[in-house]
Amino acid sequence: MDDQEYLPLSWLSQVCYCPRRAALLLNERLWEENADTAKGRSEHERVHTQRVEKRGESIKLYEFTVFSDQMALLGKCDCIEAVRDEDGCRIPAADFPVRLYPVEYKHGTVREEEEYQIQLCAQAMCLEEMFHTTIPEGALFFISSHRREAVPLDGSLRKRTIQLAKALWDIRHQLSVPAAEYSAKCRRCSLKELCMPKVKASAQKYLLHLRQEALGSIEEDSV
Repeated sequence: MDDQEYLPLSWLSQVCYCPRRAALLLNERLWEENADTAKGRSEHERVHTQRVEKRGESIKLYEFTVFSDQMALLGKCDCIEAVRDEDGCRIPAADFPVRLYPVEYKHGTVREEEEYQIQLCAQAMCLEEMFHTTIPEGALFFISSHRREAVPLDGSLRKRTIQLAKALWDIRHQLSVPAAEYSAKCRRCSLKELCMPKVKASAQKYLLHLRQEALGSIEEDSV
């Protein structure tokens, strides 16, 4: 990995959710916790214990560090399931070739969120680069509902992941914070009070109101 700078892989989900949120975290170092983030952090702390579990020809690696030189990302996989496969790859934890299957843990009930799939795909792409293998599928495990959802790691998802990695690095290099664009996502964002997504729109309306009042006064004076 040498001296190359790496960005947190988990922030791909941030830039996917909202580029402004990602910029506030990356460039302004802002963070505010809400009920959702607190619950998610608590549940992750329960599963995030770095360890290796071996059962015959099956191995589970928890909190496994992954990286990609190509995307310049660094992060951890919640769990990697490694099963013996003669056509698989070699990893330090196994004495035999294995097929890798990353699993990302998420709090709450089952729901389809693009940012979750992006994060999982990035983890798989890191593993592919690290161990010179191919990973066609991974899974999201929703802790509250104890449900696992398989995620095909197809070409479109990989392309989107690379695009978002580039977008994250563009934010980093430009040291910029994109303008706020208020949407339904803002209501449940933990950074809402720091981001103030409605301020720009409110300021524009206020300035327009002042302009209209000024024009009205000029018209009255000219009568």
